[in-house]
Amino acid sequence: MTLFTTTTTVLAAGGEEVSGLDLFIPPWYDIIGSAVVMAIIGFFFYKKILPTFMAILDERTAKIEGGLNKAEEAQAEADALLAEYKAQLSEARTEAGRIREDARSEAGDIVSDARSKAAADAERIVDTAKRQIEVERQTAAVSLRNDVGALATELASKIVGESLEDSARQSRVVDRFLDDLEASQVANAVKGK
Repeated sequence: MTLFTTTTTVLAAGGEEVSGLDLFIPPWYDIIGSAVVMAIIGFFFYKKILPTFMAILDERTAKIEGGLNKAEEAQAEADALLAEYKAQLSEARTEAGRIREDARSEAGDIVSDARSKAAADAERIVDTAKRQIEVERQTAAVSLRNDVGALATELASKIVGESLEDSARQSRVVDRFLDDLEASQVANAVKGK
């Protein structure tokens, strides 16, 4: 025997000697027996274990798909609510702008009404004051005329030496005196210009 030409031989279970490639390939009866056992296990797996496993997977798939559908529905509902919220917000902003404009317009109307009322009240007060001043001027003129008339009559009585107690005569004298007085004032006013 040389060093490089050694062959390995192994005794098989039956006492036969096996060498070379036969070491890796089992005998035909082992292959058939293993195939029968594998077929029985495969049939049992296919009929019992695989349907249960598939049912569990289908149930999980259904739950996942249901969850996804619910999530999509919830997302669609959230999107719809968001769109509705945005529409309501836009409506509210539009309404608020309209209310502000109405308030400004109403405030302008109120201010203009208040101004016109104030102007009317001021005009009424001025007219009332003018009428009152005119009445007081006429009252003062009548009172002055009476006082001047009484003084003029008394003075004329003293100058003339005759009694002017007759009211008609007294009235004519006072009127003539006042007319003369007014005429002299007008003449002085014309000269002064």
